[in-house]
Formats: sequence, C-alpha cells, structure tokens
Amino acid sequence: MSLFVVGTASHVGKSVTVAAICRCLVRRGITVAPFKSQNMSLNSYVTPLGGEIGMAQAMQAFAARVTPHTDMNPVLLKPKGDCISQVVLHGRPYKDVPITDYYRETPQLLEEAVSSYKRLKEEYGEVVVEGAGGAAEVNLYNRDIANTLLAERLRIPVILVADIERGGVFAQVYGTIQLLPDTVRPLVKGVIINKFRGDSSIFEPGIRKIEELCRVPVLGVVPYISLHLPSEDSLSIGDKKVMRNGVRIAVIRLPRIANFTDFELLEQYSSVEYVDPGRSLVGFDCVIVPGTKNTIEDLRSLKAAGMDKELYRVREQGVPIIGICGGYQMLGTHLVDAGFESAAGTYDGLGLLDCITHFTSYDKNTTQVTRTAHSVPPILSAMGTVTGYEIHMGVTKSGSSQEAFGGDGRVSDDGLVFGTYMHGLFQNPSAANALLSFLHEKRGIPFEPIPESAGDPYDALADHFEQHVDMERIVALLGCSRGDFS
Repeated sequence: MSLFVVGTASHVGKSVTVAAICRCLVRRGITVAPFKSQNMSLNSYVTPLGGEIGMAQAMQAFAARVTPHTDMNPVLLKPKGDCISQVVLHGRPYKDVPITDYYRETPQLLEEAVSSYKRLKEEYGEVVVEGAGGAAEVNLYNRDIANTLLAERLRIPVILVADIERGGVFAQVYGTIQLLPDTVRPLVKGVIINKFRGDSSIFEPGIRKIEELCRVPVLGVVPYISLHLPSEDSLSIGDKKVMRNGVRIAVIRLPRIANFTDFELLEQYSSVEYVDPGRSLVGFDCVIVPGTKNTIEDLRSLKAAGMDKELYRVREQGVPIIGICGGYQMLGTHLVDAGFESAAGTYDGLGLLDCITHFTSYDKNTTQVTRTAHSVPPILSAMGTVTGYEIHMGVTKSGSSQEAFGGDGRVSDDGLVFGTYMHGLFQNPSAANALLSFLHEKRGIPFEPIPESAGDPYDALADHFEQHVDMERIVALLGCSRGDFS
C-alpha cells in the first residue's frame, strides 16, 4: 500500500509532511520513496544520472535515505512567463507549452506519471505521494494529474493537510473534502492540521468539530517549526526571515529567479535580502545575481529597472559581485541567442566579466559536478574543492577573464567579481566560509566559521512529527505494523 498526501491549498506544508512521513517510516525499517506526478517550480535538482526534478522531491528522497530519481517527479513545469512553461519530462526538456496547449497533453502525461509510480512501487515497496496545490480545484478535475485523476488511478489512502496559520481551517478542511469527487472523497482517511502556533490544547474542541463535520479522524496538530530545509518554490521567499546583524548580502530577486536554495546556508549566518530590481544596492557588502529560467528576459528587466547602474556603482566601491548560472551569463559582455532561450539576437550583457554566452540548442546541461576553485584571492583562493550541480542552456566562451573553477566560470583580475554555472556552491561550508570570512574581515566583524557538518535536519523533523502526529495510525494505513518490520 502507499499514501497520498494532498493539501487544502498551496504552501500548506505537503512537501514537508511527505518528508517527515518518509523519515518516520525509514526509522521503522520501512523502505519508502517519495513521488509527485507533476510539480511546478523553478527550484530544481539534478539527480546522479543527470535528470532534473523538483527540489522538493530531492529533499524528500534525502529524508527517505534513497537516491533522487526522475521517477520521483516525472513531470516538472518551469514557468517562463506569458502563461508558457517548459515541460521537463522524466528529467529532460520536452517542450515549451502554453498552458492551454498543456492541458491537451495531460492524458499522455498522466500515463507517464502512473508508469513512474509503478516503477517506484516495484523497487521500494512503499511510496508516499504528494499532490500539488489545493486538492479541490473543481475547474481542473478533468485534467488534474497531480490530485484527483491520479487519486482515481492509484486508489490509495489520502491524508489531507491544512494550514491553520492561514485562518479558516474549518472551511479549508470541510470545503475541500465536500468538493472532492465522489470517486475520491472516500479515500480521505485522515487530516493533519499544520503550522499551529500557541497552546494546542485550546484547539481540542476544534479537532472534535472537524471529526464530527467531516467524519474523518484528525491524525495530529503540528506546531510551527523552523528547520533548515530546501525551499520548494517562489512562495517561500516571502516567508524568509532576514537576520538584522552581521554582513549584508543582496540577492537580486529576478522575475524568474530559480534555485534560490543556493543561498539558504548563507541565510543562516548573514543578512541575506532578496532585492527587487530598481532598489538601491548601497549599504550591501556583497551582491549575488542568481539563476533564472530566462536569462535574456530577466537581463532586460534588470536593465529596465536601472539595476545595471546600481551594479556598476557598487563595483566601483569594491563590493564583491557573484553570478550563479543565469546570473553568470548576465555578467558577461554579450549573449547570443539563435532563438532557443528567447528571441533570436545578440544582447549586451553587464560587461563585468569578459566572456560571451551562446544559446544554440534547446538541450540543457544537467550534471552533478566536483570542482576546485582557482587560487585567486580574496575569495576563491579560500574555497578549495566544492560540489554542486549544473542546470542550464547555453555555452559560455571565455575572453580575457581568468577561469574561476577547474573547467567552469570566470573571475575578474581583482577576484571581486566571479561567475559560475555551479548551483549549490554556497551550500558547501568551505565556499560559504570563504565568502563570509572575507566580508566580515572587511567590515571588522568577528566571524565564527560554519561547521563542516550541521547534522541531519530530517531526524529533527521526524522527531517533531512523531511528537504531534499519530504515526501508528499512518503506518496502519500502509497496511503495515511496526512488528512486521522489526
């Protein structure tokens, strides 16, 4: 048997709930894999075999102590703007599709997703499935391959997650269950109330009322917890808490910002602010131009807002500027597109690095990498060997700028401007320490280096979940018992 975790809305905590259940099951000796048929996110991850999946499914795989695989997220939608998304199918670019045309593809994509689920089921035995958005989007029932159509095909127990922090939790739960199709409603076997703040005992009458109204048990009320887990999508940016001490790092919030999980380790040890194009960069100690789904369009937006002038200003002041992936491409002198990334043409870059990017194919480079930073002071020389992954279209050819890493990137002569295709660079403590120690020393602020190992957040998540959720009832839904796997 498997489980299907759906939500009353987006961002209610489905992804974290799946991760928690996976780790709780693994600690009971139950082998399990995560699965999400269709995800929409610009935060993605490259599997060891070079396939691209949603970051949330990679995170859930880590929680389950299994290797991320494209079957865990067979359909990934990466929005490009103007109601167009790139469809990544089984880890590879499939096509760019307007949303109206995409819905014509859903019968085929549903079959692809079911096939992936069956392979996971055969290999791992148990699968914890995550839905997408809200489960009761009645206008989508005939094409919802992430919730209702998939539930009808799999016929597995459903757990509904609601976010009490949003308010209206009774309407969330009751309304969702009542609006589900008759074929799906009986599959709902439990409710989890998520993100509770305060004394949960005062909600006990609410639990009884939900069970009375919905005739479905409440499996737990989970208090709000802050753990350092990768963010799933752009909705998470608004939830970020900015430290108000130490050095200040600006990450340009590009319209199509991608893989901002790159900076979540830095967020724990410095003041990282996501800055809209057009805002002043004065007062920041470092500026990062992050990845993007569409380099050229976001470069044009950045320039239209005057952010290029802000970057030139802080460059003259000796502020480090770092480009990651699409941000690296923007830092070059030109971008030449044959019509694959955007409209065909030659576009002026920011000119902060002497390199040119050519877009000559729809293919992506998706690979995990290990690279050694070159000994260019003051930042790269302290990084050493780092790991990460690449997800990008385009090939960048060097000019006179020095190489930043072995086989990748460029760096200015003074070492204060550099770019790389490597996502996850600053998830390496050595890279984060190299940057932060320089910034702190420049400001005259003491810096305690980040430890090489920060522990396993998934065990802390599982401990929290076990304390507040009836995991024995969830295990029972799998048709398992603890004794069967002891």
